[in-house]
Amino acid sequence: MLGGTRSGKSSYAEALLPEHAPVRYLATARVDPNDREWVARIEAHRSRRPLSWSTQEYPDLAAALTSATADERLLVDDLATWLTGQLDDAGAWDGGIDSAMTVAWRVAHQVAHQVDQLVNAVACCPARLVLVSAEVGLGVVPATRSGRLFRDELGALNARLAQVCDSVVLLVAGIPLTLR
Repeated sequence: MLGGTRSGKSSYAEALLPEHAPVRYLATARVDPNDREWVARIEAHRSRRPLSWSTQEYPDLAAALTSATADERLLVDDLATWLTGQLDDAGAWDGGIDSAMTVAWRVAHQVAHQVDQLVNAVACCPARLVLVSAEVGLGVVPATRSGRLFRDELGALNARLAQVCDSVVLLVAGIPLTLR
């Protein structure tokens, strides 16, 4: 499930899974208690989940998918937030233009390894799996290096995951468009 900001991708993805059956919700957002707006967004997502669903906050996604069983239902929301965490951990936002090569090397190695693990885990996951990710490549080119880095890395992640997924849906203005 791909879509832009406020396109309804999370709600649409949630509706793909049965409300009264167990679902493991893998929430990728890291909570910063000092960011009230972010905490409110996370709480809005939590409050609409059915009681029969369990939530894992910021899990090791590759491990969670690899350990899943064929009778499970999993929802990952969302991969853009997961990628942001990986880029944070790699120090991708650090330094100015002088350190761009160092940052590029860290991202190319550390983040690429995490992405490889995730793509392989998705490809091998036996569970019913629904993935949510932002689509950020349809707008203007970001004015900052960090914005361009994020857009490029997310676009590459989405493309790799689309190759191993059975179906791909893009939500535009709340309307689902089946790509595959």
